[in-house]
Amino acid sequence: MTSRVAAIDCGTNSIRLLVADLPDPAAGPQAPLTDLSRRMEIVRLGQGVDRTGRLAPEAIERTRVALASFAADIDRLGAGRVRMCATSASRDAQNAAEFREMVQRTLGVAPEVVTGDEEARLSFTGAVRGLPADARPPYLVVDIGGGSTEFVVGTREGGVEAAISMDIGCVRMTERHLHGDPPGPDEVAAAQADIAAAVDRALEAVPGRSAATLVGLAGSVTTVVAIAQGLTAYEPERIHHARVSYDRVAEVTADLLAKSREQRLAIPVMHPGRADVIGAGALVLRVIMERSGLGTVVASEHDILDGIAWSLA
Repeated sequence: MTSRVAAIDCGTNSIRLLVADLPDPAAGPQAPLTDLSRRMEIVRLGQGVDRTGRLAPEAIERTRVALASFAADIDRLGAGRVRMCATSASRDAQNAAEFREMVQRTLGVAPEVVTGDEEARLSFTGAVRGLPADARPPYLVVDIGGGSTEFVVGTREGGVEAAISMDIGCVRMTERHLHGDPPGPDEVAAAQADIAAAVDRALEAVPGRSAATLVGLAGSVTTVVAIAQGLTAYEPERIHHARVSYDRVAEVTADLLAKSREQRLAIPVMHPGRADVIGAGALVLRVIMERSGLGTVVASEHDILDGIAWSLA
């Protein structure tokens, strides 16, 4: 027997939907989800939150439009259970109640404003199911979002050993530091110093330097990996579980930070909504690899969205 569920991950930069059939429990712990719909819209819910402390009205409206479309998909596919998790932007905002009311009206369920710890654990669950056998534990799973980055250390068998969330997401770092087009050397240096300080605190807390395998999640990572592979179109099946070296990540990061937004938009695998924040996201990944000493990152297309779906089992 399978169970049809819908998971929504509402982050600082994007909102995503997964409608999937969960496997029969008798199929074993590594049986996969069966995707029916997997969608992503860039809504930039966290626009200006770092500066104002509030969700912008136009950002809430963009999110409402995307949610209305998701609700239609959920109804059409007949998902029996729905869970929406809202992450960093709605944790930080002073007007979070306005956002929650909009979601309840549009989707019919209230969003869960998960803690950074819960966000990290959901990401870990989604990422480690189905990792290839040669990915040695313990794993350091990093989920580079718009407002924050989650760091989780654990194993498939033992689960999460430690987790922490740091406020170094790609939108937050862009708005805080990277103002030029392209950003100047001083701006990049300031962003790098900010990121490095947070990464060092995170790696001590989890502790990340004891991990054997780095697993990278979310759009910043998968876009960098797609560029590193030289893909001419975004191909999830080629990105999922691809391995990229530190040297290649560093090359891609330097190139992205040297380009203007218009030049980044011309990259074949670039989502238009990610072009202005991808430099910061790549920089976060590069600094994590530097400070952890892990010379290779394994990209995963499965992340917190899949973890939310599995939580409905």
